[in-house]
Amino acid sequence: MVAPPDNDVLWARALHFRHKDGSPGLSGVSLGVREGEILAVGGPRGSGKTTLLRCLSGLVPVRGGEVWFNSTPVHTMTPAARERLRRERFGWIDPEPVLVPELNVWENTALPLMLRGTARRRAKSTAMEWLKRLDIGDQARKHPADLVHAERQRVCIARALAPAPTVLFADEPTAPLHRIDRRHVLRTLTTAARSHGITVLLATADSDIAALADRTVSLLDGRQVRTVHLPPVSETVETKGRATCSLSV
Repeated sequence: MVAPPDNDVLWARALHFRHKDGSPGLSGVSLGVREGEILAVGGPRGSGKTTLLRCLSGLVPVRGGEVWFNSTPVHTMTPAARERLRRERFGWIDPEPVLVPELNVWENTALPLMLRGTARRRAKSTAMEWLKRLDIGDQARKHPADLVHAERQRVCIARALAPAPTVLFADEPTAPLHRIDRRHVLRTLTTAARSHGITVLLATADSDIAALADRTVSLLDGRQVRTVHLPPVSETVETKGRATCSLSV
C-alpha cells in the first residue's frame, strides 16, 4: 500500500465497486484531487458519477482499490470513523433537496455548525451570510414546506458551504434549478469554494457546468475515458433524463 502524493487531498487507485444487484458501478477508476481544486466528474446518466463520489466520500465502502484523504486510508476505516470524517471534514449536496421540515431555513443551514458545537448566534450569522450569497436570505424564517423546489435546493447548497468543509461533494447540485439560475448558483458555489480553499468534486452531465471546473474526469459505464463530449442539455432533453456522448477510450 503506497501513500498518495502530498499535494493530493483526495487520491484513489484502481477503484472497483458493484451494486447490490451485482451490476458493476466502477471498474478500475484512479484519480488524484489537489487541495483547493474544483474537479468535474463528467459523463452521461448511469456512467458511475454518483457511485464514484459516494466511494470517495466514504458513504459506501469500496469493493477493491484504495481511497486516501490527506494521507489517511479511508478504505480501511471503520464505518464509525468514516461517518466522523464525513461529519467533520466533508460536505455533500444531493440532486434533490432534503431539509428538516421542523426547522426554518436558517436553522437548517446552521444545523451542521451547531452539531459541531458552534454557538447558536454565531451559527446563525454564518448561515445568513451564505443564504444571502445564494439569494435566499429573505426566506430565512420560512419552513421548507413554504419554499418552492428550487429554493429548497439553494438552502441545501448554503447548508453544505456553511461549515467550510475541506472537501465538498456536489452530485448534480443544480439539477432542480431552472437553467437560467444554474450558472449563477454554480458561480457562487465555485467562487466561494476558491475563496475558502474548499476542494470540490462536482458530478454533472452538463458540459456548460463542467466548464466551470479546473479539470474534468470523464466516466462511461464505470470506466475512465479520455474524452466524453456532452452537448449543452436542453430543458426538454433534461426533463426526459436523456444524454448522449461520443468518446475516445
